[in-house]
Amino acid sequence: MEKSQFIENNQEFLSGSSAPPSGAGGARYLKLSGLEPLIVTPESNFINVGERTNVTGSRKFLRLIKEEKYEEALDVARAQVEGGAQIIDINMDEGMLDGVHAMTTFLNLIASEPDIARVPVMIDSSKWEIIEAGLKVTQGKSVVNSISLKEGEALFIEHAKKVKRYGAAVIVMAFDEVGQADTYQRRIDICKRSYDILVNQVNFPPEDIIFDPNIFPVATGMEEHRKNALDFFKAAQWIRQNLPYAHVSGGVSNVSFSFRGNDKVREAMHSAFLYHAIQHGMDMGIVNPEMLEVYDEIDKDLLEHVEDVLLDRRDDATERLLAFADNVKGDVKSVEKQLQEWRALPLQERITHALVKGVDEFIEADVEEARLSAVKPIEVIEINLMAGMNVVGDLFGSGKMFLPQVVKSARVMKKAVAYLLPYIEEGKGKGTSAGKVLMATVKGDVHDIGKNIVSVVLGCNNFEIIDLGVMVPPERIIETAIKEQVDIIGLSGLITPSLDEMVYLAKELDKLNISIPIMIGGATTSRAHTAVKIAPEYRETVVHVNDASRAVTVAGNLINTGTKTEYSKIIRKEYDKLREGYLNRSHDKDFLSIAGARANKLQLDWGNYIAHKPKAIGIHTIAPSLKELEPYIDWTPFFRTWDLHGKYPDILKDEIVGEQAVILFEDAQKMLADIVSENWMQAKGVYGIFPANQVNDDDIAVYDENGSELVTFLTLRQQSQKTKGAPNIALADFVCPKEAGKTDYMGAFCVTTGFGVDEKAAAFEKNHDDYNSIMVKALGDRFAEAFAEYLHEKVRKDFWGYAANEDLSNEALIKEEYKGIRPAPGYPACPDHLEKNTIWQLLDVENKTGVTLTESLAMWPASSVSGYYFGNPESKYFGLGKIKQDQVEDYAKRRNISIDEAVKWLNPNIAD
Repeated sequence: MEKSQFIENNQEFLSGSSAPPSGAGGARYLKLSGLEPLIVTPESNFINVGERTNVTGSRKFLRLIKEEKYEEALDVARAQVEGGAQIIDINMDEGMLDGVHAMTTFLNLIASEPDIARVPVMIDSSKWEIIEAGLKVTQGKSVVNSISLKEGEALFIEHAKKVKRYGAAVIVMAFDEVGQADTYQRRIDICKRSYDILVNQVNFPPEDIIFDPNIFPVATGMEEHRKNALDFFKAAQWIRQNLPYAHVSGGVSNVSFSFRGNDKVREAMHSAFLYHAIQHGMDMGIVNPEMLEVYDEIDKDLLEHVEDVLLDRRDDATERLLAFADNVKGDVKSVEKQLQEWRALPLQERITHALVKGVDEFIEADVEEARLSAVKPIEVIEINLMAGMNVVGDLFGSGKMFLPQVVKSARVMKKAVAYLLPYIEEGKGKGTSAGKVLMATVKGDVHDIGKNIVSVVLGCNNFEIIDLGVMVPPERIIETAIKEQVDIIGLSGLITPSLDEMVYLAKELDKLNISIPIMIGGATTSRAHTAVKIAPEYRETVVHVNDASRAVTVAGNLINTGTKTEYSKIIRKEYDKLREGYLNRSHDKDFLSIAGARANKLQLDWGNYIAHKPKAIGIHTIAPSLKELEPYIDWTPFFRTWDLHGKYPDILKDEIVGEQAVILFEDAQKMLADIVSENWMQAKGVYGIFPANQVNDDDIAVYDENGSELVTFLTLRQQSQKTKGAPNIALADFVCPKEAGKTDYMGAFCVTTGFGVDEKAAAFEKNHDDYNSIMVKALGDRFAEAFAEYLHEKVRKDFWGYAANEDLSNEALIKEEYKGIRPAPGYPACPDHLEKNTIWQLLDVENKTGVTLTESLAMWPASSVSGYYFGNPESKYFGLGKIKQDQVEDYAKRRNISIDEAVKWLNPNIAD
C-alpha cells in the first residue's frame, strides 16, 4: 500500500478550498519531519541541507554505494546530521547504479538509525522512478528535489499530485519547456506559472512549495553571466513577496565555479552570496560548511571585489576579481601575515577573534592574560569570553555565521573554560551566581555522564549547581528544590522507564503548585516526548535540551526576568503545535496487525539447517584482566560522550574537532595506563549457552541439557508495512521452531567493569576535578563494551565454536562483520527492558557478578552490558520500530501483566 495523505491531513489550511485568498492570515509554515519535526518559520535561521549523501557530489559516497557498503554510507549521513545538517539530501543518480534499489535500500537503513532518521530527508533525483521509490519508503515528511515544467504541464501536474498524495514538500526548479531560467524575468515567470498550477489546479499546500531559481556561476568572462547572482537575489525577493508562503532554495557552490582551486576566494564568494541571498529571502539551501568564511571576517578588499561581481557594481568587476584572486591563494606567507596581524590586536579583540574563527591555539595564553588583570577569574568568563560569544550569537542570528562554525566557537569556549576552571574553583562562592540549578538522574536510572557534562558547562557559566547524583526519587528532588529555592530543575535519564519517572515528577510538581522550570535531557529523551508526555502535566515551562552546548542558553532564558515570560510563551506554543501534530497523525495504513506481521515473519530454511552444538553448554563465569580487554576498545563512542563527533581514528585529523580530539585522546591514554597498571576496575562476567527453540511464533524456550525448560524469552515483532519481499522480523525468527523437530541453541551474558569506577570518580570530584571524574566513567563504559566484544569473540570461536576459524581485526569487530549477533534488552531489536529479569534468572547474574537491576531495570554498576547470543548465520541486527496496540495487548497477555504495565515499558515504541 502506498503512503497516503497523513501529513497532508494535518495541514491547517486544507479544508477543501483551493488557493488561499491574497493576504490570507494565519500561520502556514513549512513543516517537515524525520523522527523529529522541522518547522520553518519567519524566525528560523537558514536551513542547511547536508549534501554529502549525493553520489554526484561525493566520490566517497558514490564508491560506498557502488560497493554496497551501506553501513559505511550511513556514517556519511550520520556525520552530516552531527555536523548540523537539518535536512539530508540523498541522490542516487549515476549511470552504473540501480538508482531505485540504492535509494530504497539506503532510506530503509536510515529508518532504523534514530540518530540519522531524526532529520527530514530530501529525495533528490532527475528520474521520477527513483523519487517515487524514495517516497514509498521514507518516514516522516520529506522533500522532493525536484519537479519542473521542462517536460510540459501534464507531467508536471501528474508528478505534483503524486508528491502531494505521498505527503511531501517539493522543490520546483525554474525550468520550462524552453530550458532553464537564466534571467530575472524568466525566473519569476516560470516560478509564477508553476506556483499557479500547483496551488490552483493541484491544490498543493503553498507553504510546501520551495523554488530553486537557479544559482549560476559568476565572473566567467561572459557578458551574459554578469547578472547571474543579482538576478537570483532579485528573483528570491520577488518570490517571497509575490508567491505567498513559498520558500527559496539553491546550491550555493555553483556560484564560485570559475574559481575552482582557489578556496580562499570561493569561501568568500559563498559567504557573501549566502549573506545577500538570505537578505533577499532565500531560507534554505545546500551549503558546504567547510567552504564558508564568516561574512564579517572576510578581508575587506576581497569582500569589495567579490561583491562588485555578485551585485554587478562595475563593468570591470570580473577582471578586477580575477587579478585580485591571484594574490589571495592562502599561501604560507599570507597566513603568517594574518596571524601576526590578529595577534597584535588588543586582548578582548584577540579573544573575540579566536571565538569567532574557532582558533584555540592561543586561547589559554589570552585567558591567562585576562585572568591576571581581572579581580576574579570568573570575570574572564562573564566579561571577556561572554563578550566574544555574544558576537558569535549575533553573527549566527543575522545569517553571517552558520551552525558548523558555531560548533568551532564552542570548542574554543570549552577549552578556555577548562583552563580557567581550577582558578574559578579556588574562588568558588565569591562571585555572583547566574542562578541555581538542581541536577538529578531520575529514580531507577544510574547513568550520569551526560548530566555531569551539562553540570560542568553550566557551572563554568556561573550557575550554582546542586547535583543530587543518580537514582534520585521524586520526593527528594521536590524536597531539595523547595529547600534550596532553585531556579531550574534538570532531569536526566538514559533508559526508557526514566521517561515515565519524568512524567510522574512533573505531575507531582503541578499538584504541589510549584513553579520551577524543568530542563529535560538524556539519551532516551526527545523534544517530541517532552512536548507530548511531560509538558502537558505541568503548568510551568518544560524544555528539552538535546546537548550541553544549548544548556547555557536555555537556562539563561528560563532565569532571566527579561526573557523568561516571552521565552516560556514561545516554548509552550512550539510544544503545543508539536503535540497537536503528533496526536492528529494517522498511522493505521503504515502497520500490519500482529497476525499479519507474523504471517510475514522471516522464513529460514530450517529443513536443511544443522545447528552447531556448543562446546560448553550451561552457565560459566569469566574474569579477564583489563590488559586483555584493552585491544577491544571502540574509541568512536568515547568521543561522542564528550560531544566530539567523528569516527576514530579519522576524528583525530578532523578539521573541526581534530585538535581537541587529539588532546582528549592523549589524556585518555594516560588514564588508561593508570587504570590497567593499578587495577582501578574489576572485570567480572557470566555467560551461558543453552538448547533452545522458537515457540508460539515470537517466543524462545530455553532448556537444560536434559530438555527441561528453564525460561522463556519473549521477543517483539516489527509491524511496520514493509516493501514487497521484506519480512517483519522478531529475534525469535533466528532460532529453529520447535515444530521442526531440531534442537537449536542460544545464549545470554552479563559483563561489568564498573566495580571501582564510582569510587575513583568520587575521589576526583572531591578534588574538584570534574574532567577526570567524567573521564574515568567514560573509560569504564568503554571497558565494559570491550569486555562484551571480547566475550562474544570467545563464544563464537571457543565456547560455542560455530566460528572457530574467525580471524577479524578490532576494526572488523566494531563493524560487526562476525557471524551471529548479541542484541541487548532495551536496544532497537529488543526494547523490552523486562527481559533483563529473565537473563538474571537464567544466569543467576547477581550472585555470580554482583551486578544488580534497579526498579527501572537499569544495571548497576553503570559500566555493565548484558544481552543475548544468537549464532544463526542469518541472524542480523535490526530495529523494532513502532508497534501497534494489538501487539502490546498480546505481549501483556504473554507476560501475564496488565496492559498499563506493558505500555509503561514499551511506550516509546507504541504507534497508537
